[in-house]
Amino acid sequence: MSDAALVKTVRRWIQLDPDPSTRSVLEELLQRAESSDAEAAEQLQKLFAGRLAFGTAGLRAELGAGPLRMNRLVVRQTAAGLLQYAAQKLDAARPQADNPQDVVSPGARRIVIGFDARHQSDEFAAETAQIFSDAGWEVHLFERPGPTPLLARQVLVKDAEVGVMVTASHNPPRDNGYKVYLGGELSRHLEPHGLGVGAQIVAPVDQEIAAMIAENVEQDFAEDAAAPAVQPSAEVPVPSGVQLIDDADRASYESEALQLLDAGRFPHRDLTVVYTAMHGVGGEMVTSLLSAGGFSQVIPVAEQFGPDPEFPTADFPNPEEPGALDLGLKAAAEHDADLVLANDPDADRLSASVFDPHQQQWRQLSGDEIGALLGRHLLDRGPLRPQPGAGAEGSPAPVLANSVVSSRLLERLCEVRGVSHAATLTGFKWLARVENMSFGYEEAIGFNVDPVNVKDKDGVSAALIFAELAADLKARGTDAVEALDEIAAEAGVFLTGQVTVRVNDLSELGTITAKLREQPPAEIAGAPVTEALDLTTDPLPGAELSEATKTDALIYLTEAGDRVIVRPSGTEPKVKCYLETMDDTAGDDAGREAIVAARGRAAERLEQLREAMTVLLS
Repeated sequence: MSDAALVKTVRRWIQLDPDPSTRSVLEELLQRAESSDAEAAEQLQKLFAGRLAFGTAGLRAELGAGPLRMNRLVVRQTAAGLLQYAAQKLDAARPQADNPQDVVSPGARRIVIGFDARHQSDEFAAETAQIFSDAGWEVHLFERPGPTPLLARQVLVKDAEVGVMVTASHNPPRDNGYKVYLGGELSRHLEPHGLGVGAQIVAPVDQEIAAMIAENVEQDFAEDAAAPAVQPSAEVPVPSGVQLIDDADRASYESEALQLLDAGRFPHRDLTVVYTAMHGVGGEMVTSLLSAGGFSQVIPVAEQFGPDPEFPTADFPNPEEPGALDLGLKAAAEHDADLVLANDPDADRLSASVFDPHQQQWRQLSGDEIGALLGRHLLDRGPLRPQPGAGAEGSPAPVLANSVVSSRLLERLCEVRGVSHAATLTGFKWLARVENMSFGYEEAIGFNVDPVNVKDKDGVSAALIFAELAADLKARGTDAVEALDEIAAEAGVFLTGQVTVRVNDLSELGTITAKLREQPPAEIAGAPVTEALDLTTDPLPGAELSEATKTDALIYLTEAGDRVIVRPSGTEPKVKCYLETMDDTAGDDAGREAIVAARGRAAERLEQLREAMTVLLS
């Protein structure tokens, strides 16, 4: 962008920006740049070098001024594009509606909006509420910060056409984000089979919304654009007429989650649980739910319990990050606890740590281990909440599912038990669309034990069911570590790992997979490649290929039973390589010694894979 064009764009942005703080940042930089301050001019060039890309995950970026940061103007522009998209699609849907009672009226269009406790989350939610309220939509808004699963549930409860959750999940403190769900009449129009109702958006919806946003922005910055009437204000009031999602809705979620428990077959509640909310919004709902479920010995980590957007005890408030659980593990040792549970800041993920009697120390379970434990528990129990119509003649059987980059252990366990299983593309937007799913998970500690009521990962209800599972194991004189041995004896040993290759720029991400397509490996770490899938041209087994499901990912299976998946990150300048090795055990009667030996062989093979792929991707 030329200097003159940059100055013009920045001036226009300042005119449109409703936030005095980001306005003042740009005004100061512009004044310095026009006074020949090269550093200020360079900063402006960087801030206006593009625009945040709106994708299936919505938006996520650092807070700040300009089109490449999360701020009130970017949110206004995003909400306006989302509104325009939804209105156009609903207008197209109405003439096709079979229901003669379906009246075209503003009240028939509904949005639910939630927000976490990050900096400016409430402001971004209120800005969105104002945009939709001005257009005559019925708006439902969180009364106070709350978990993402509560918002996902409300999309279904309210039969809303649109859901928005303002959150950056477990990102660093200076980040925020904007997630979009579709439901109601709008989702049923776009996906007539109904599997997407209440779920996050998938392609090409994200591109169509992005196009609407870009069109509106272009009009705002056109030469003949009308002078804006934007009065900057530090306060963002909630518009009048908005209906609040309050304690009654939280109580309803809790009541429905408690229905998942089976107090008859799994009555045990003798369990000491240490819980950390990781400075997020899960604390109130999770501790209340556990208490209502009969788990009276729940010890919150006080330093991390209340919402705090600065996350003072965790540089990266992700339970998987080294050191994030130190306070929880310390409390577990002090209180002789049985289990440590942790949510990420928006409470859609769940981490669990247990005491390993063989190592004589606490250890955090991986997402795949938690997925296997919950999966076996649900295989033993059956679906916690059957899908509507389940049991009727001709109704599909329950399905357990996980993302393709997760372990194959659950798939093997389902095969042994004779239960249907599905593997999907990465992300709960795909898992939520698995027909008749009774349980789904992804390796990045995302779990859904109640797919009927929540079409997204849910760390709140998953915490309740994992507590039920752990209490039952304790009552039987065993623990999660021994349960994992039992699963290995039944289904085999599966070990996973990763290799990450960083690049200098997001534009370089496709070069690594492109090179692998040109020169595909015939063998990996000495084992011949027996099958290769390119997900830009090949569907996952049992699935159909479409424009929406095409993704830049390569899968290799080897004669040794290894699996290697290479895919670029969607949000960071790095390529991820997911590795998995396996080793058979002697069957249900395999002792711990045989299982430990099998794990040792799988671990040795995993290291060989890691070394081979590091060289191949370099």
